[in-house]
Amino acid sequence: MNAMDKTFTVAVVGGGLAGSEAALTLANLGVAVRLYEMRPASPTPVHRTDRCAELVCSNSLKSKKPDSAAGLLKAELEALGSQVYAAAKRHEVAAGGAMAVDRVAFAEDVTACIEAHPLIEMVREEVCDLAALAQTVDGVVLATGPLTSDDLAASLAQLMGSEYLAFYDAAAPIVMADSLDQGKLFRQSRYEESEEGQTQGDYLNAPMSKEEYDAFIEALLQADRVMKKSFESKELFQACQPVEEVARAGHDAPRFGSMKPVGLTDPATGKRPWAVVQLRAEDAHGMSYNLVGFQTNLTFQEQKRVFSLIPGLENAEFARYGVMHRNTFLDAPRLLDATGRLKGDAARDLDAPVFVVGQLAGTEGYCEAIRSGLHGAFSLVSLLRGEEPPAVPRHMVFGALMAYATDPGTVDYQPMHVNFGILEPLDPPVKNKRARYEAYAARANEALAGYCEALKERALLRADEGEGER
Repeated sequence: MNAMDKTFTVAVVGGGLAGSEAALTLANLGVAVRLYEMRPASPTPVHRTDRCAELVCSNSLKSKKPDSAAGLLKAELEALGSQVYAAAKRHEVAAGGAMAVDRVAFAEDVTACIEAHPLIEMVREEVCDLAALAQTVDGVVLATGPLTSDDLAASLAQLMGSEYLAFYDAAAPIVMADSLDQGKLFRQSRYEESEEGQTQGDYLNAPMSKEEYDAFIEALLQADRVMKKSFESKELFQACQPVEEVARAGHDAPRFGSMKPVGLTDPATGKRPWAVVQLRAEDAHGMSYNLVGFQTNLTFQEQKRVFSLIPGLENAEFARYGVMHRNTFLDAPRLLDATGRLKGDAARDLDAPVFVVGQLAGTEGYCEAIRSGLHGAFSLVSLLRGEEPPAVPRHMVFGALMAYATDPGTVDYQPMHVNFGILEPLDPPVKNKRARYEAYAARANEALAGYCEALKERALLRADEGEGER
């Protein structure tokens, strides 16, 4: 580790996956850490214990396949010496091609590692004022997750502006471009002026006949939902109603809303369709597309079944399913830089740098949270040393995720997990899917090797790095 003029003290707020990883990484790099965890004094609706890194949903950390986005993320965690990932490996249970853990033993292990570390002080109290906390330390890592307490959320809203803080996750599905049947879709924007019969619109359009629309709406209304209740717009950030709830208001309601065909002409018929589903590019390279206006509360299995009824989406591969649940998160493209640091007006009046990690920063997924904790810790230590943190290459899956999440050009931001749809396309393109994924993996692993060397040069990673320990 580089010599420092003083012993720095950092506050990590939140003892989940991201906060636990950040605390352990910072402490291993010689920084004194005060880890704030409000449980058990201030419980949440979903946690059952006061342990760190408690998994409250599935115990699966997704695929281990080395040529999958989830598998590549695990390769990053392995190479970067993640302490939390090492604990997950110690308590892995059989789950086929996925990685799953004994959630009780895993949480106990992580908690024991934190409590045993001489540079980590566990503080069992709720942080309610970020600005006040920043006055007492040299840096803050904010990792309070989707169930950030009301008082702290109010403090964040005051600092950042309530328009930049969401309290409800209302995300539409995203599908991979190469899984769409382009022969059934047409590219056009509403009321677009064509030139010599050619259109260059920003949207892909899936036209529906009356019969197709009727069948789709019937399937939509009968599909299983995650939460067996009707949503009210007052509950939702940006008042986003699930598409199935819109349909419940009236059979033709979607056709006069997000599925309205006005201003569009199907080149196959020369007429306006009865209804249309519009798909908007989710990334600059057109690798994935968002189903416009299709926020949904359907189960993932039902989304796959019902949305495959849309012409052109019969074999759609989902980069992300739609979700709708309580989820506090920041508008990352407006508030965070590529290191995860709070920027602009939101940071101007704070006495210490603040890095936001985990789901509060708008990442989805267990391993994504762990990886963001590492990223925040590396970035903060570099800042404290007066150094520039090494940039995470965009060819790495986490680098691509951070580039997407902090790109000011990303609009209507919703939480995202790693997937191939946000990676830069291969040059030259590879048509075969298996070969393409293998090429993505080879490129990512090469970038990871270079990134690790840069970390070692800055003494952020040990030269003899191995099995999750520094």
